[in-house]
This record gives sequence, C-alpha cells and structure tokens, in this order.
Amino acid sequence: MASSIGFRIARLPHLWRSILDRRLAPLGLTQTRWVTLYHLWRLGDGQPQCDLARAIGVEAPSLVRTLSQLEEQGLVERRACDSDRRSKRIYLTAAAMPLLEQIDSVAQEARKEMFEGLSEADLEQLGEWLERIEQNGLAIQARDLQEAAS
Repeated sequence: MASSIGFRIARLPHLWRSILDRRLAPLGLTQTRWVTLYHLWRLGDGQPQCDLARAIGVEAPSLVRTLSQLEEQGLVERRACDSDRRSKRIYLTAAAMPLLEQIDSVAQEARKEMFEGLSEADLEQLGEWLERIEQNGLAIQARDLQEAAS
C-alpha cells in the first residue's frame, strides 16, 4: 500500500488541473492562462515577473508568452519596476476580476466535489500528514545537498 501512495499523490494535481481545464474551457482559458491569473490574484498585484514564474513553477521566459496573451486580452498589464527598469511587475486589470471570480467559483465547486465524503476532521488530519511528509522530504533534500557540497 505505502508504495502506491506516492503515485496517488503525484496523480492528484494532474487530475485536479484536468477537471478545472474542462470546466474553465468555456471561458476561453487555457491551463497556463488560468493558472497565471489565479496565482497573480492570490499573490497580489505588482508581483515581479520572475517571482510570479517561480510561484507557478515555470521559467521566467516561459511566462513571457502567457503574459503577452493575457495582456492582449486586457487581463494584465506589465509595468517597469521603479527600482529596476529592466524588471517588470505584473498587475491585474479591472477586466480580470469578474473572470477571476468565475475561476474561483469553479475551483471551489470542484474542491467541494473532490473532498466529498471527507469531514473537516479528515481534511485537517490529511493536511497534517501531508505537512509531515513535506517536512521529511525537505529535510532529506537539505541533507542530500549538504552531503553533495562536502
């Protein structure tokens, strides 16, 4: 049983994104676009482009195309950073807000369906277990990096 847990955990984000992709398709959003908008919304306006890329888990150059598409749609704007003109900060436009509310509503409904049959206590326990597994993994990673540097 324990050997299949990792595969199940790895499969869940793909399943989640697939469900959201299908439900958000009528809004004309690709996965890269809705993920970018949603992360920017959650992180807050004025994020440096490189920080947004890091939060999403993509390389900064990969994000440039998506931001250009979102900018063409009038959903984001890029502005030069006051302290470093080469750096860009990303801002949501007013036009993005109704779309983000729809994305959030779809995500909340999907989350409710995915957690069906689980109590709040179950979800809290699951969160604690995942936190413990993550902390163990981070400790292993740090130890491996330290050993590699020695």
